[in-house]
Amino acid sequence: MLLRSKLTAGVTAMALLWAGAATAEARGLSATVRYTEYGIPHIVATSYRDLGFGQGYAAANDNMCSLAQTMLTTSGTRSRYLGADVATGSGLTRARTNLASDLYFQGINDTGVVERLVARKDKLGPTTEVREAVAGYAAGVSEYLRENRITDPACAGKPWLRPMTEIDIYRHVYALGMVFGQAAAADGIVAAQPKPEQSIGSNAIALGSAMTTTGRGMSLANPHLPWNTPDLRLWQSHLTIPGRMDVAGGGIVGVPFLWLGHNASIAWSGTAADTTRTYSVFALKLVPGERTKYLVDGKPEDMVRRDVTVTVQDGTTVTRPQWWSRYGPIVPAVDGRDLPWTSETAYALADANAENLRMTNSLERLSRTGDTASAFRALEETQGLPWMNIFITDAKGTAKYSQLHNIPNVSDERAARCNTDLGKQTWAQDGIAVLDGSRTDCAWGRDADAVQAGAFGPAELPSLQRTDFLENSNDSYWLTNPAQPITGFSRILGKTDAERTARTRGALTELAKGGKHTRQSLQDLMFSNRDYVADLVLDDTVTLCRTMSADLAEACDALSTWDRKHDVESRGALLFDRFWAKARGTATWKVPFSAADPVGTPNTLDTSVPTVGQALVTAVNDLRTAGIPLNAPLGDNQYVVRNGERIPIDGGTAGLGVFNSIRGAWDPAKGYTEMQHGATYLHVVAFDGDGCPDAVTLLAYSQSSDSTSPHFSDQTKLYSKKQWVTERFCEKDVLASPELRVVKVRQHL
Repeated sequence: MLLRSKLTAGVTAMALLWAGAATAEARGLSATVRYTEYGIPHIVATSYRDLGFGQGYAAANDNMCSLAQTMLTTSGTRSRYLGADVATGSGLTRARTNLASDLYFQGINDTGVVERLVARKDKLGPTTEVREAVAGYAAGVSEYLRENRITDPACAGKPWLRPMTEIDIYRHVYALGMVFGQAAAADGIVAAQPKPEQSIGSNAIALGSAMTTTGRGMSLANPHLPWNTPDLRLWQSHLTIPGRMDVAGGGIVGVPFLWLGHNASIAWSGTAADTTRTYSVFALKLVPGERTKYLVDGKPEDMVRRDVTVTVQDGTTVTRPQWWSRYGPIVPAVDGRDLPWTSETAYALADANAENLRMTNSLERLSRTGDTASAFRALEETQGLPWMNIFITDAKGTAKYSQLHNIPNVSDERAARCNTDLGKQTWAQDGIAVLDGSRTDCAWGRDADAVQAGAFGPAELPSLQRTDFLENSNDSYWLTNPAQPITGFSRILGKTDAERTARTRGALTELAKGGKHTRQSLQDLMFSNRDYVADLVLDDTVTLCRTMSADLAEACDALSTWDRKHDVESRGALLFDRFWAKARGTATWKVPFSAADPVGTPNTLDTSVPTVGQALVTAVNDLRTAGIPLNAPLGDNQYVVRNGERIPIDGGTAGLGVFNSIRGAWDPAKGYTEMQHGATYLHVVAFDGDGCPDAVTLLAYSQSSDSTSPHFSDQTKLYSKKQWVTERFCEKDVLASPELRVVKVRQHL
């Protein structure tokens, strides 16, 4: 049952909450959900279980079909309902089909690993607060489904709509941890057999006291995630337990608490640690003549065969074997490299997050800390972040970064001693260790300050505290601030003294200009849409163009008059995008990378390389073949369609160095017609000393995945216009919303 009302003068939702608490307790869980502009829910409850109930209920209201899809994935039942050979559409694995995804997840479920971790009462298991919130969240989703007729055509009337259980949530949390490890090798795990002879990204900025006009902290969050994967979908909410927690931001639909956000005195953002390996590989020396036995310290050890069975759409079952070692599953390839299972050698993938169910522990603790120092203490004590760089700033102006997440304890010394010949190559190139699995002294190390055995402790992970700025755009930790390069850590964490990406260089160039930022200036930086690569190569490209065929004159003019931005009205941006997409792989720089000038180099395009001119000709032909004018406004051919309405999208690909990174699927006849990956939840949070953070937010693909919802595309239209939502965090601001709607949600047992 729902009780809905407009808030009447003199009656606050907080008063409604406390007045009804005793009755609600007798009748089941309850929470008050106050909706403000763009459907953002402010959830108030008296306990963690009630708060989870309210968050789950509100999440289902916006994204029930996304939640149901996620449950299909983690329960290994996609093939049964959607077809075995259909592409998964999931962000939790790189499995190409539902069958491969189901076999992977059913294999996990058969082991009972999630249940085992949930049962732990020590630091490796969920905290009491997390257990309460998870129980409430599952109840909230289930109550919503019980009360409401689902109208979203994506799942209305489908037989796979079902109530949510607590184990569904824990399986989702567990799966999120391994998206860069085992899940990336899912196809191989379910297919590896003995035989005869995938992305997430982000930008994050934390400003300290020396670089803001207020002398206090400021945070920018800009995670880049897939736009159309239900199990990685972000959603905004504001969570309050009076006297205990008051936090707002973006979280993953289906998981309690918030991934990015702020409370009254700290704000945090993060990026995927793309250059860090959360796994390593172990080379197994096989017993002669025994393809499923391997040697450890000279003693034979059996691989474990796990026969995994899933049901497919016609009701029949498919059973496939998986092979596991003490280190992890046997895989035939990792990161595009073949790892053949021969008569002498097999390879096992060891994922540091295979024992990690602590992400929500960290997020819950983080949300109720009071300053940067206490926030990092909370993260060091829980050590639950699976693969995220974290940037925290506070109302005092203290800004700090750390790569405080779960990473295999493979030091440079251990790698030098234990890497195989293949491992020596992959270690230098990509930080992937291929260790000698026949020796126990080559297993992962153990740090005294590590919560989980085999992972690095906080003391062995990079961190940096500054009063000016800290920034990351998915490169390694090295140049978080170029004035103070970070060095001295294991290669598995990423490269130092190596070329940075265009997006990193562009962001660092802007921040190095100095000056003191306001909230508005940080918003302007987010949506500047400046093409950093164009600043490096456009002039030389136009000069080259003028020497080529007269047929290119129109292209030369389009490029020479382009504003070097990727705004929806920018003319020439699409032509340059297509040119650089074809040229970048073969481009040669006259000035090579130098560690002495890592932000400024490499530079100066060598236009004498024939492929540069060829790339320009091909780009022109591509647009002309598609009937796209060479100087067409970007938004005419970079857009999304929502309920028949075309919404132009600005921003550019990461390879162009555009901070507002967005990437669509190129249609040779139309251009970029659907966004696949890029900006999702955005915030700029500034502290001004009055106890109410000055914050703006934006959810680029909007709050709801339900095409019948009024909040299916409203924020997408804002994103198209570089407009933000003024956040309502303090009570007075929530009550002042002209669109305030109060909903009392209750569980009926």
